[in-house]
Amino acid sequence: MRILVVEDEPRIAADIRAGLERASYAVDVTHDGDTAWFKGETEDYDAIVLDLGLPRLDGLSVIRRLRGAGVATPILILTARDGWREKVEGIDAGADDYLTKPFQMEELLARLRAITRRATGHASAIVKAGPLEVDTRARSATVDGQALTLSVLEYRLLTYLLLHRGRTLSQGELLEHIHSGDSDRDTNALEALVARLRRKLGFPLIETRRGHGYCIPDEPA
Repeated sequence: MRILVVEDEPRIAADIRAGLERASYAVDVTHDGDTAWFKGETEDYDAIVLDLGLPRLDGLSVIRRLRGAGVATPILILTARDGWREKVEGIDAGADDYLTKPFQMEELLARLRAITRRATGHASAIVKAGPLEVDTRARSATVDGQALTLSVLEYRLLTYLLLHRGRTLSQGELLEHIHSGDSDRDTNALEALVARLRRKLGFPLIETRRGHGYCIPDEPA
């Protein structure tokens, strides 16, 4: 899953990026509100982590512009302000949750998991399909109780397909969501990644919809 981090303090931005990448997310970082608004409107993210105190365009304005443009990407706001008014303003502007600085990385990850689950209609951190069970909190997967050893890209791909179960996802959409903005996106590499993941799963879960993309059906074989 791909996250946009918007934070004007370089050290904090670097810490958040490192924490998210350790948790198997693809991460893009920007440091001002104008760029955040542009990227949030023109690129496809699974969530945005957004500081309120930004140069060039403040965080509340970024949220209002994105929501006004019909962008429904889940937004977690970060604020150094502990007053309730700023939090209420952020939620009313269209944010999905907030976190007050300073914060623990585990809390940010938990809140991020929650808003991305809600956006895809999943209430639990455990996502299942037939004998497959993925724990998005522990970032682990099992088939019939046996642990799978997955690379970061394999985990991102499997999780994205599961969270959008029943939808046929194009190669372009999958590449957009499993890679950060500065990564090479190669359809041949994606096909090889799907093939490796299928071998590791050991049962027919991921279907190819020729000419359209890939899908985990609502009722796997």
